Amino acid sequence: MSLAKRIIPCLDVKNGQTVKGTHFIHLRQAGDPVELGQKYSEENADELVFLDITASHEGRKTFTDVVKRVAAKISIPFTVGGGINELSDIDKMLNAGADKVSINSAAIRNPLLINDVAHHFGSQVCIVAIDAKLEKDGEWYCYLNGGRIKTERKLFDWASEVADRGAGEILFTSMDHDGVKHGFANDALARLSTTLPIPIIASGGAGSMEDFRDTFVSGKSDAALAASVFHYNEISILELKQYLKSEGINVRI
Repeated sequence: MSLAKRIIPCLDVKNGQTVKGTHFIHLRQAGDPVELGQKYSEENADELVFLDITASHEGRKTFTDVVKRVAAKISIPFTVGGGINELSDIDKMLNAGADKVSINSAAIRNPLLINDVAHHFGSQVCIVAIDAKLEKDGEWYCYLNGGRIKTERKLFDWASEVADRGAGEILFTSMDHDGVKHGFANDALARLSTTLPIPIIASGGAGSMEDFRDTFVSGKSDAALAASVFHYNEISILELKQYLKSEGINVRI
């Protein structure tokens, strides 16, 4: 039996409130992160991700008080990201109740941070998030600061380096698919999943239960992360898991 596939709701948080956009812009309110986190924990989500989406752009640290309040209400693994630049930031998040941390912009700017996190806290704590867009030259390029700044880093090269440096998982978000609800970037996900030795979390594009099935089957993803379909009650986590099980996909119910 293969490892169970994971369903992961994501709380994109700005100014203490959960928001959701399309292609990383046009943000709208989606609710209180503490209430949403508790709801997803009770609905048997496998994990919860909390991203302080403007922390890096605004040059500040993650809002620790909100992280503490969410952590106090949930009983599932909890990942926190946004504005994490050094080992002391990770210490703070773990002490606030996080089980894992997600680093993105800081990892691209200082790749040694991945080695340091894996060495000090263990690979299982270190998730590297990669936001990338498919450009006209047919290459996927990575972006910084919540999708605001393009880099010359190419997705597959960077993902391979991330794994070599000791990251425990990669959270890959296709900026082209984000919020569009037409399915995940399964071709890119399948390439990541089949060439790298660490789990790949799919993000960007969930609009239907079939989209989740397809990313597990075609994209070979280990986990699927989504936001708006859960926040706005378009898809129930329990019903999604029952559907996936009926499709022969191993999930925890």
